[in-house]
Amino acid sequence: MVFSRITPTPEASLVPYSASLDVPYELVEHVSWLIYARRRELNSPWRKLGCFKQALLTLAHLRKNETFAQVGAGFGVSEATAWRYVDETIEVLAAWAPGQHEALVGLGEGDFVIVDGTLIPTDRTAADEPYYSQKHKQHGMNVQVIAAPDGTPLWFSRVAPGRTHDLTAARAHGILQACLTRQILVLADRAYQGAGATVRTPYYHHHEHPDRYQQFNRGHARLRAPGERAFAQLKSWRLLRRTRCLTRRIGTVVQAIHTLLTCDYSG
Repeated sequence: MVFSRITPTPEASLVPYSASLDVPYELVEHVSWLIYARRRELNSPWRKLGCFKQALLTLAHLRKNETFAQVGAGFGVSEATAWRYVDETIEVLAAWAPGQHEALVGLGEGDFVIVDGTLIPTDRTAADEPYYSQKHKQHGMNVQVIAAPDGTPLWFSRVAPGRTHDLTAARAHGILQACLTRQILVLADRAYQGAGATVRTPYYHHHEHPDRYQQFNRGHARLRAPGERAFAQLKSWRLLRRTRCLTRRIGTVVQAIHTLLTCDYSG
């Protein structure tokens, strides 16, 4: 996929040049059809950019974390217009992200999921204490994931301030109660110790029968390891490696990217 990318010169002007975007062509088409449906719904068929280019602009912004000025100039629109296009497309995509209940449909006793948390880094100052994570030593927002055994993300939570503990976040989002109700086994790391319910975490500080506990921990780690793929896929969209948007928008961006990761565009 090729689009016009921007690089700043010493004179601070923006010069477009050809570059590649590492997403499938079919994904851009899929997003463009969602945009087309929204335009029909709003009775707003004419825009400076067509649906395909609006989809491409948005995916370039999410994938490469370039500024609105950069991607806008590359597509021949103003910074404000690029912002509106991206904002609209993100809202469209986020609306297709599954809810927690939908994500757990079909799962029950005998099944297991992987629950984990990550920090989405943000540009914040030292004064923004609620967003500072002591664990990661940086500002950000806490996001929880429920992943399938193979690492496929089933559901991403709303964002919480970075200092929120993973266990606190999981309880607040109702993850533990939802899995308990369905008798779904949850595999999690040590941050979730004390969760109870159907949550299983590694043993530690056990001096009796160390071989038995070590064997359990190795098996637990092997089953839980694929859960890391969910966040690896999420952060392959570089916007989430260092966000510049408002904190309240990060959750919407996460939901939009979840749609991109799991949508079926083969048909």
